[in-house]
Amino acid sequence: MKRALIFIFAIMIISFSANISAGQTYQLSMLPRYSSEEINKRIAPLARYLSQIIGTKVEPVIASNFVQYEKRLKNGDIEIGYENPYIYVRVSDTHEVLAMAIKGKAGDRFRGIIIARADSNIASLNDLKNRKISIVGFTSAGGYLSQKLTLMQEGIDMDKDCQVSEAVNNKQENVILAVYTGEADAGFIRESALHMADKFVPRSKIKVINRSAWLPNWALSVKRTFSAKQKMAIQKALVKLKESNPVIKALKIKGLRAASDKEYDPVRQAAGMRIPERKKNK
Repeated sequence: MKRALIFIFAIMIISFSANISAGQTYQLSMLPRYSSEEINKRIAPLARYLSQIIGTKVEPVIASNFVQYEKRLKNGDIEIGYENPYIYVRVSDTHEVLAMAIKGKAGDRFRGIIIARADSNIASLNDLKNRKISIVGFTSAGGYLSQKLTLMQEGIDMDKDCQVSEAVNNKQENVILAVYTGEADAGFIRESALHMADKFVPRSKIKVINRSAWLPNWALSVKRTFSAKQKMAIQKALVKLKESNPVIKALKIKGLRAASDKEYDPVRQAAGMRIPERKKNK
């Protein structure tokens, strides 16, 4: 009888512990640049994969907009995030990048370009002074920060020297249309978006004035409170994924590589943010 009671008690303890473990869940989300359905398709396979790696359930969640996404990463509601470089540096006090996306011809980096009408007299960066410039948005890395960084390096202050406005719905193609119709003298878009409006704008009508500063690609980040062991396990699991893996295919990238916070300092510089002080290796 005594042995039976001990056995039952042990089973209860094991069951209780299992329920605690099962009850713990990490949330994974992606910057809501696409529809909820599209984002879920992209990150659900990653959530399942990470659940197996770290031994804790990871569930995909969808933020309704950029502001909510940033807020939830900052307050710790979302433990694992996948975001563009600008949003990453804004949440980097609470999140740490582990991996960087590899995508397209440029791999782990991308840049913006500056365009104008082909018949425009704008030919150099200095010609942008006192001009009307259409940008994708003030939070756009390829449609604003890349160009801003380049202009800063040339001594041009966009806030003082240019007339800047955001494109309708923050769409790359709307920047091109604004330039084509004369609503703007020049436009800032991501390099890969140059031909997004070809259906409406003949290629011969748009010229590239400048290919701007390179910026680091999208960041996959985790809460800084994760243990070093957890971070290492997640990072190793991510970087070993091949292009043919369903997780990578779902994310629509070529792969992920190990990344560090310091690599995102050019984004901080362009955004006018403080560069973090870091301990020097002895």
